[in-house]
Amino acid sequence: MNSNTLPGFVLVLAILLVPFSETAAQSFANYDGEFPDTAKMIYHQRVEMRDGIVLATDIYLPAAEGKFPTLLVRDIYTNGSPANRQRYAKFATTNGYAFVFQSARGRYDSDGQWYPYFQEINDGDDTLTWIAKQSWSDGKVGMFGTSYLASVQWLAALNRNPALVAIAPAMSPGNYYRDVAYPGGAFSLLSRARWGVGLVGGRTTAGFPVDWINGIGHLPLIDLAENVGFSVRHFQDWLEHPNYDAYWEPLNLEARASEMIVPALNFGGWFDVFQRSTMGSYKTMTEEAASEAARNGQRLIMGPWVHGWNVSPQVGDLDFGEDAVIGVEDLLLEWFDYWMKDGAAPKGAPIKLFIMGENVWREENEWPLARTKYQKYYLHENHSFSDQMPSGRSGSVKYTYDPADPVPTLGGNIMESSLRGPYDQGPLDERKDVLRFVTEPFERETEITGPITAELYAETDSTDTDFMAKLIVVKPDGMAFNLVDGVIRARYREGFKEEKLIEPGEVYKYSIDMWATSYMLAPGDRLRVDVTSSNYPRLARNLNTGAPFAMTSKMKVAKQVLHMSERYPSQILLPMIPR
Repeated sequence: MNSNTLPGFVLVLAILLVPFSETAAQSFANYDGEFPDTAKMIYHQRVEMRDGIVLATDIYLPAAEGKFPTLLVRDIYTNGSPANRQRYAKFATTNGYAFVFQSARGRYDSDGQWYPYFQEINDGDDTLTWIAKQSWSDGKVGMFGTSYLASVQWLAALNRNPALVAIAPAMSPGNYYRDVAYPGGAFSLLSRARWGVGLVGGRTTAGFPVDWINGIGHLPLIDLAENVGFSVRHFQDWLEHPNYDAYWEPLNLEARASEMIVPALNFGGWFDVFQRSTMGSYKTMTEEAASEAARNGQRLIMGPWVHGWNVSPQVGDLDFGEDAVIGVEDLLLEWFDYWMKDGAAPKGAPIKLFIMGENVWREENEWPLARTKYQKYYLHENHSFSDQMPSGRSGSVKYTYDPADPVPTLGGNIMESSLRGPYDQGPLDERKDVLRFVTEPFERETEITGPITAELYAETDSTDTDFMAKLIVVKPDGMAFNLVDGVIRARYREGFKEEKLIEPGEVYKYSIDMWATSYMLAPGDRLRVDVTSSNYPRLARNLNTGAPFAMTSKMKVAKQVLHMSERYPSQILLPMIPR
């Protein structure tokens, strides 16, 4: 089969992939009207950074005279003129805040060379210092925004600028290797190619007519950008650094929590591509932030959302009810008024979780929940899935993984709007390269809330391959939808800093981080675990040859064996919550 032709996708990807939205930001729909009377706008200010580069910056001041606390948004997706960005300015000025909008270095009217992430550390710091010195500023700055607009908040916080008193990052990455580029050591192909090459490959947001299905099927991957008509340095750098090395270390913000002193209102989604790091950032900041105020000043809101969040109760194939959409504007105003205007403290416990299935919000005081009862559920040779450990001395199930015919992506924590979220897995039922293990129906309501991990004992006839696990809810009517999934690339089974190829035919234990969820199983529901070796185009295919990543087009069909016995108890660790 030609490496650029993947006909198996017709089954799942019948819908043309639509372009990414400019950002997954909050809509601020209540601010579609006019600016407050006499509000003052100052467009295209040129703010100089420490190295002499100037960034295009717009200023919006409230109607009254005086000094104001300031809300800052630093953006890469627009120049500030679209309606959704104007709503930000109206929100701020209507509520007595100055608002500053800035295009990041190398984007739109800002000077300099565009390169994601690294430059935002000093540029954010310099912009905060500049704001604090302005005649209209009272010296206090808060930041908000989603996705990359959230990244710039954490990156700016690394310098502990005294002007930055609070942030509100939504759907924010915290470990750029583990969550953005290489989850489980497998390259996040669709999002990195479509975002890094197609959307932000140059100075402005692009919408070129690229065939993102056949185009990203090109091998070797190192030539992918060129194959679809682009030359993008940062994308090539991502491919050239498949290990967690010195390139990625500065972008592990969870590991740098001890360098930060900023309170944060974190918004995340159970089906968001950055779900794990949103929760990870919250946890590490509560434990390791450099000040008591910052450690105590962390809040977390986890909803039933994808990366395009808080838009509709309908997410993928599921409707989570009217409470799934919340009043973000009120929460932000409460948050910033407290930290910047001596307003009342935010109400309730520091954590608000949406319990899917039950479709209600619940407040909690810690993550993971202290009352969690972790329960091992085992995979069995007869394809059952239960809390009983296998009793036999041997047991296994075989399947074949062909990288020329990978399992198509269907739902999950991914940016792509046509694929993300919970979807009925029925279209994959006929595939023989997916092993399925299912429980008996649950007799009573059972809550699963917390981080989930898999331990699989497996062998292959190759020197490298991938193993993946997906947790699925099976309803009494047969609908089976995904909750969480995870992957481990075999060469990274002992860690991501160093590759260690495997010996064909040897059994290894593979630990898979499946991230987290919160779901209430109803009586009659069953749980299912699917085990396979591909999830494409979400993740780059493992070609099973052990060759250096991205440098080859040679493929090998891998014969996989999943073991389940007393000696090799393949299992999922489920966080059960007593009710």
